[in-house]
Amino acid sequence: MEKEREEEEFYQRLEQRGISRRKFMKYCTALTATMGLSAAYVPKVAEVFAAPKQRPPVIWLHFAECTGCSEAVLRTIYPYVDEFVLEIISLEYHETIMAAAGQQAEEQLHMALKKYDGKFICVVEGAVATKFDGGYGKVGGNTFLQIAKNVCSKAAAVICIGTCASFGGIQAAKPNPGGYKGIGDALGMKTVNISGCPPNPNNFVGTVMNYLLLGKLPELDELGRPLFAYGQTVHDQCPRRSHFENDEFVEQFGSKEAQMGYCLYKMGCRGPETYNNCPIVKFNDGTSWPIEAGHPCIGCSEPDFWDKMTPFYEEL
Repeated sequence: MEKEREEEEFYQRLEQRGISRRKFMKYCTALTATMGLSAAYVPKVAEVFAAPKQRPPVIWLHFAECTGCSEAVLRTIYPYVDEFVLEIISLEYHETIMAAAGQQAEEQLHMALKKYDGKFICVVEGAVATKFDGGYGKVGGNTFLQIAKNVCSKAAAVICIGTCASFGGIQAAKPNPGGYKGIGDALGMKTVNISGCPPNPNNFVGTVMNYLLLGKLPELDELGRPLFAYGQTVHDQCPRRSHFENDEFVEQFGSKEAQMGYCLYKMGCRGPETYNNCPIVKFNDGTSWPIEAGHPCIGCSEPDFWDKMTPFYEEL
């Protein structure tokens, strides 16, 4: 009875925001497909949103970053961020959106660490400086490196959101005087890497959903990225590529025109070297993504992309 009441209240809140059950179930279907699960899981995914059985505690750390990854997650829909934070997970610490600041924020972090030792999910945003004892970045008098070692070592799992936390990102670009690295590399530990600059929020939500639904984190590739999101290259999934290989299109415009004017590879697109599901999931409620808007992929979900992929507008 309690479960049915929670579900009904959830759908009422959605309707107040102009979201019908039909549209919500369509989102759950898309998310389930993104996670690589069969259609039989769609009702279960919807149930986790509407009446979650557990609310895993989450400690979200910010290091050397631009907060773009948090901004991406703040723009998730179904669940909206308030429901995601207040009803699906228990966000114990997040410098950007928490009410506390200064000493109060530090006290909240220490309280959460003590209360949920070994039970919380640590989400890390931003790279960590490793040279000069990590002196290139500090919070509350402690270096990023010290905080990472203290918090990540006590977590049940560590999820790196964004390329900076995953692989070092732009901070790790040459000459990298601070010795910035991704969390896994800096601490010598296994992490789940949701790479991208910024990553698609659906990939983060899908990872958390996998944990809530199946009681485990998703299968990962050799770089620690969820296979459901990073199992294929952008080029292999790109609709421009499908048009390029379409006989009718080539017959109409000619193979040279198809290659030069539609597929953006000759303009420096890094899609063939980049693993991500951008063409399928897209951004801004599935509205569009860079290549659909006419801009070549820059390979932002790959390690060392700033050094290996540049100059961006020349063919590799």
